[in-house]
Amino acid sequence: MPPASTGASTIVVDASAPQSPVTTTAAPAAATHERLEPGRPGYRRMSFALFAAGVAAFALLYSTQALLPALSASFDASAGQASWTVSAATGALALFVLPLSALSERFGRRQLMTASLAIAVLVGLLVPLAPSMGALIALRAVQGAALAGLPASAMAYLAEEVRPKALIAAIGLFVAGNSIGGMSGRILTGWVAQAWGWRAALAAVGLLALACAVVFHFLIPKARNFRPGSLNPKALAKTVATHLADPLLVRLYAIGALFMTVFGAVYTVIGYRLVEEPFSLPQGVIGSIFLVYLVGTVSSAAAGRLVARLGRRGALYLAVSTTAAGLLLSVADRLAAVLLGLVLITAGFFAGHAVASSSVSRTATTGRAQASALYQSAYYLGSSVGGTLGAVAFHAGGWTATVALGLLAVLGVVSITLYGTRVARAERRALLPATR
Repeated sequence: MPPASTGASTIVVDASAPQSPVTTTAAPAAATHERLEPGRPGYRRMSFALFAAGVAAFALLYSTQALLPALSASFDASAGQASWTVSAATGALALFVLPLSALSERFGRRQLMTASLAIAVLVGLLVPLAPSMGALIALRAVQGAALAGLPASAMAYLAEEVRPKALIAAIGLFVAGNSIGGMSGRILTGWVAQAWGWRAALAAVGLLALACAVVFHFLIPKARNFRPGSLNPKALAKTVATHLADPLLVRLYAIGALFMTVFGAVYTVIGYRLVEEPFSLPQGVIGSIFLVYLVGTVSSAAAGRLVARLGRRGALYLAVSTTAAGLLLSVADRLAAVLLGLVLITAGFFAGHAVASSSVSRTATTGRAQASALYQSAYYLGSSVGGTLGAVAFHAGGWTATVALGLLAVLGVVSITLYGTRVARAERRALLPATR
């Protein structure tokens, strides 16, 4: 069963799989008793440390999303311009996740995670002081680039330091930190902004992230099983090219990007819709809307059962249908209908994301770390594109235009899945003569 996700990247790690095209010095494999597991010294410290890192990273990454209407009012900016405070961060993360995951192979997972958090928190404390929209967007881009060093490094650290039988539970706790960070950051900013303004709200998130980073620094155990290697750019490029030449992997990357386009568009723009007539909700209540993310934890966890019952493509069809139904329902000018629509969109998105992301790890037979990093790049690129285009559509044609954009992305997922079904059937028919 794939780990639940709430906006953060979902990576299924196989500890026995090759992780990166690097040249390493010969060294004996780490003994099983040296790895962490529940009940052994260091396991609880490691779990709390990575949980805190997840909270800090994703509270920072999406810290401005619930504040977009306030940012537009403060800087006299359109929804499209304000949306770049989210898109710049997720876009930079998409661009830097692959090279930083490779750097962790040379300099160490723990070191890269520590540096990433330190830079992101430092920028987070400067963000509330931004004098202009341009400065704010630039700071957010730097923050997103810094945060790119955390997800892949954390998963690789766990794969190396935790016994295989305890790995899924350890990953689940890190993903839970992602979930709580992404959700609590939005809720915290909403209520603080309502009382003291958006600058105080971003300062509050920065201080929360600072506290989490301190916890991480003092609790994370030293890596005992990491073996540094010399980076081999040619091997890395070859591995990436191999993945991009695999039609199934490319389809999975596209599905992840399109699902996230819908999600990024909806949650970037929803604040603008709810602050206007006929809803006129206060900033704190709008921030609390992100509690709907808890639905994603349930649907993501259920994705494994859906795949077992319906198959991968059947589960994708159900996820995309649920997402489309939520988009259509959200058009109504009734708060109950909008909230139910958000529930369906969230449930469908997380189920589809869990199916696609877990399928990447099963499909890639070599270089699985790079395959997962490419999925993350596509995923966050979809978030960046969806947030920006969704805001532009809203400015041009209101919520209906944003929904139309989401339905177009949904149609893309359906088309890719139908094409995959057709290819699979053709491959089965081609094998029939050989089995007779």
